[in-house]
Amino acid sequence: MQKPILVFKIGTSSITDSNGNLDEMVVQSVAKQLASLHKEYHIVVVSSGAVGTGKKFIKNYTGKIEERKAAAAIGNPILIYKYSEAFAKYKIPIAQSLCERGHFSDREKFLQLRATYEELWKNGIIPIANENDVVSSRELKFSDNDELATLLAVGFGAQLLLIGTSVDGVLDANGKVVRTIDKFDDKILSMATKEKSAAGLGGMISKLTFAHMATNLGIRVIIFPAREKNGLLNAVHEKIGTVCIPKSVSKNARQKWLASGSLVIGSIVVDDGAQKALLKRKSLLAVGVKNIQAAFEEGEAIEMLDTAGNAFAVARAKISSKELQKNLKQQNLVLAHADDIVLM
Repeated sequence: MQKPILVFKIGTSSITDSNGNLDEMVVQSVAKQLASLHKEYHIVVVSSGAVGTGKKFIKNYTGKIEERKAAAAIGNPILIYKYSEAFAKYKIPIAQSLCERGHFSDREKFLQLRATYEELWKNGIIPIANENDVVSSRELKFSDNDELATLLAVGFGAQLLLIGTSVDGVLDANGKVVRTIDKFDDKILSMATKEKSAAGLGGMISKLTFAHMATNLGIRVIIFPAREKNGLLNAVHEKIGTVCIPKSVSKNARQKWLASGSLVIGSIVVDDGAQKALLKRKSLLAVGVKNIQAAFEEGEAIEMLDTAGNAFAVARAKISSKELQKNLKQQNLVLAHADDIVLM
């Protein structure tokens, strides 16, 4: 029987010390815990720490984009070497996977990525993923590794997404851990502070944002303290941290990919009639478009907004915005087929 997939993300502040040095005790602990889960799950590790590990080699480091890229180039091989050493104790080989946004926005590239991971799992290998910081552009880079972990989890149909952080979970106004989140409303989202660690890019806002996406697409998410003894194992058994309950969804793999991994280029506003039709799983016709907010080409992903400006769906465009503009009043011209539309 096919094993379920577990994606584990560990942040920079959890895997490095206050000076930015890699905490090898944490790496050893992670390897030991994942080794015990290896027979039960196909595992992906999304590990931060490359920039933090490499920046001490950059003179007068200030965090500029070029310096971050250079630090990542230095830190990545060090990080992978330490993981390789740690997992070798359990006779588990690892592989490095440097990902770019284009691996998810392009369906063909994504399928190749998934096939590679499946081959690794077939051979008992654990991939260690990170962003390819050296070449990622500002426009196409991931917001942080929380996003990368979520895209991998959604794209591969993971059962569990574990987000290891430096705090005990999502905390309420009194500093107590919220043990369960079954609905992402304003009350829950307001619990996230805008603070982030000095070492990392994200924060609790990022974690809740992507936990919301993952649960909407049927994945159980647990936000937990990565440094706690046996924290990873305890999180899997939901003894610690915050458990985010997934929704029951019927989207197929392609629809999930479109909802999460596709790079949205265009944006349109549809009228009320078109919105009602879309909510009933109908195709979008050109005549239902009120306004083109951002241009797009045939085959690119577009975001659909209601008349109040709220995004409610994404889709693959069958025609370009130029062709759409010329034919807005045409009754039977299909802009997006129902099979290529995902409601958010």
